Amino acid sequence: MPRDNDYWFPAKRYGWGWGLPVCWQGWALVAGFVILIAAGAATILRHSPNGFVAYALLLTVLFTGLCWWKGEPPRWRWGGD
Repeated sequence: MPRDNDYWFPAKRYGWGWGLPVCWQGWALVAGFVILIAAGAATILRHSPNGFVAYALLLTVLFTGLCWWKGEPPRWRWGGD
């Protein structure tokens, strides 16, 4: 099956999900996610640990949604394809 060059995240070879990004947009998304989590930890965590958990959960859901949208369709893989 030919690879679509529009994917930011390729499917993992084993298991379910996505691997490391293959283009700058994917790397920018990962870097932005890490920066936002770190900034939230530095600011929100001091005042409200539960607020930080909610913030991190929201960012994780958004990040996963973007991976789903811009990544290869996820399915369980055993390494043969």
